[in-house]
Amino acid sequence: MFDIGSSELLLIVIVAVVVIGPKDLPRALYKVGQIVGKARGMARHFRTGIDAMVREVELEELEKKWADQNRRIMEEHPPETHAASDAQPASAFPGEAAAPSSPPPFVAQSAPVAPAPPPAAAPASEGPPYLAAQPGTKGDTAA
Repeated sequence: MFDIGSSELLLIVIVAVVVIGPKDLPRALYKVGQIVGKARGMARHFRTGIDAMVREVELEELEKKWADQNRRIMEEHPPETHAASDAQPASAFPGEAAAPSSPPPFVAQSAPVAPAPPPAAAPASEGPPYLAAQPGTKGDTAA
């Protein structure tokens, strides 16, 4: 951004030492550093705010585009209506429901499933099973 060469930087340092003085120069550089840090923080905050606004606008544009595409697709391929297949035949007697001629296609007809047998009981051991001696280990007394 700023094109400062080594000779210009040396001239700035000499002028700063002469104008501010060698005693107050460190304090002045500290204050300049604080001001530059605050300016960078404000610029970063401003930039993130602008980025968030741009993202929101882009999302709104995408939502409009998707809604237009969805509407176009729905116009090209309207949903099928099943009004004729959903109607039930009228009963011969008033107040009596008509018996369906066949079960609905979504009902599965299968034989009842037998319940699973209960698990076999584990042999009784002293203490929790994770503390029991495993075959081939130091705690195994059967070997």
